[in-house]
Amino acid sequence: MKRYGEGVLFSLMLGSSLNGYSQGLTFDVNAAPKGNIPGTLYGVFFEDINFGADGGLYAELVKNRSFEFPQSFMGWQVFGNVTLQDDGPFENNPHYVRLKPTGHRWKHTGLQNEGFFGVGLRKGASYRFSVWARLPEGGESQKISIELGNSSSDEWGQAYAKSELVIDSKEWKKYEVELQSPVSDPEAFLRIFLESAGTVDLEHVSLFPVDTWKGHRNGLRKDLAQALADLKPGVFRFPGGCIVEGTELGTHYDWKKSVGPVENRPLNENRWHFTFKHRLYPDYNQTYGLGFYEYFLFAEEIGAEPLPIMNCGLICQYMSATCEEHVPVDSLDCYIQDVLDLIEFANGDATSRWGKVRAEMGHPEPFHLKYVGIGNEQWGPEYIERLEPFIAAVRRQYPDIKIVGSSGPQSEGKEFDYLWPEMKRLKVDLVDEHFYRDDNWFLSQGKRYDDYDRKGPKVFAGEYACHVKGNARNQFWGALCEAAFLTGVERNADVVEMATYAPLLAHQKGWQWRPDMIWFDNLSVCKTSSYWVQYLFSHYKGTDVLKLTMDKNVVAGQEGQQGMFASAVWDENMNSYIVKVVNTSDKMQPVEINFKGLKKEQKLSAGRRILLQTDQINSENTFTRTDAIAPCEKENDMQVTGNKVSFSSAPYSLSICIIPSSSSDTL
Repeated sequence: MKRYGEGVLFSLMLGSSLNGYSQGLTFDVNAAPKGNIPGTLYGVFFEDINFGADGGLYAELVKNRSFEFPQSFMGWQVFGNVTLQDDGPFENNPHYVRLKPTGHRWKHTGLQNEGFFGVGLRKGASYRFSVWARLPEGGESQKISIELGNSSSDEWGQAYAKSELVIDSKEWKKYEVELQSPVSDPEAFLRIFLESAGTVDLEHVSLFPVDTWKGHRNGLRKDLAQALADLKPGVFRFPGGCIVEGTELGTHYDWKKSVGPVENRPLNENRWHFTFKHRLYPDYNQTYGLGFYEYFLFAEEIGAEPLPIMNCGLICQYMSATCEEHVPVDSLDCYIQDVLDLIEFANGDATSRWGKVRAEMGHPEPFHLKYVGIGNEQWGPEYIERLEPFIAAVRRQYPDIKIVGSSGPQSEGKEFDYLWPEMKRLKVDLVDEHFYRDDNWFLSQGKRYDDYDRKGPKVFAGEYACHVKGNARNQFWGALCEAAFLTGVERNADVVEMATYAPLLAHQKGWQWRPDMIWFDNLSVCKTSSYWVQYLFSHYKGTDVLKLTMDKNVVAGQEGQQGMFASAVWDENMNSYIVKVVNTSDKMQPVEINFKGLKKEQKLSAGRRILLQTDQINSENTFTRTDAIAPCEKENDMQVTGNKVSFSSAPYSLSICIIPSSSSDTL
């Protein structure tokens, strides 16, 4: 048996004892392919909620590095003679600090940053401190010292690591130094002292791990980025979510402010900073350090299609009382131009205006953008009247770009029923559906897409997550219900082009919303059961859908199917059939898979089965037991007799049955 990630191996009694149902279940699989599976079917959706960007995926460790927060010293402690200035070298970030001697030999001048719930340090890791600095009064060089440490340290000194920088220019200049931490500490500080008798100005104070994802400067936190890459996502949706809309005009996510030199990217208010009084984080802002260039680059590096979502002139409709709060329909030109310019940024020649910006940032080749979403979770006639001119402009200038529209925030009901016909009328390419629903809803939706119009727009299940009744945590039961739902998504891959769980990331000490796919703190990552469900469906999505039935009915938890859900695919790369079986009952159930339409020379072998299961359905992975629930590989527990494959399906389990075919020309 083989481990997946750091998963534990479960000892399951899968013998002939059924402990319940006395009669087995037979699934019939038509070996002839029913339709191709899009490479984008399973992906990830990123939004800067739960400190997902600053303090999360974005590896910067300094909070308020340019002193541009509404409270300029938020995140900082200052001591001695420190003053705030506002005529700095960067137009969009004019603030900086001036350090002067105190005039007393025993009183020191400096400042200390708290980081995001602390500065996370790993033992043996190196950290790159950088700062823009100058000597405003000119003269001889001056010196500052940099420390990484902890005020709660029981050692004689609070600093773990120290270094010095010599500031030697009257002009603004970037200085760097690396420090290595001898300890691991999730709640350290960054401290700076003025060490000489002159005046020093400091701007854009930054601290990054040297070992970022792919080694990029201004890069991503490596372990979180790797966890996303490991999902093998086919699509990467960004930057949100409600932050696309903003709380009021002027606070929506502006992609043009998120590109170019990082020192000059302005601060933006985060939609989630103090929206919820019960989960208040007034220091939660967006530095735009993780911007559209970084999003596109990351999508390229993990092999995912980028899907940017653009503002359509509406602020968050949950937060607006009247239509007058939105951009008037006759004033949308600059918003429409933002979309056209974004496509040029992603795909334009390096000599074009925005293609040149991309090239100067280090990527002369295009990003090959194919999709763009207009509006996040909008609804009503106010959305439709704004969406129409966007569609017309994109179709006119970029007819090959696929446009994603919205079906609103609900999975059914008045707004949903109004928007879908409008999406068809406007001929969008995909419609973004959102499902934050309870376990009963997910179990009732196994056939949701069976009767969707095959000639209309495709579906993007852009935000889904099972919220178990009475518990908002990442319980295994919720993930199992999601797996049941995804069998119906997979069966209907001809109409569902994409599916992404939401939200993606959550800081253990800074969340506003749960459940979430991946939890993290400053040093570690906790992958939930929902992560492993998405992982398994993505890794074994196959290339072609196959028809799977039980008594001529699809297996979707229907009456007489004993809580079972199932789908089947062919994978031409693995030369294998893959059958996914979800058992939502509390009974061990024997399953026989009967393959029909096999060629005479074709032989099946037992292959292997990957199992995701736990005996405690309300359990979850935690930071003390990150591998309590994880996939494990079962060998030699499927029996093959001719064209029939049988195994025992454990209670509350997801099984991925991989059944190789001896014939290379099966299809």
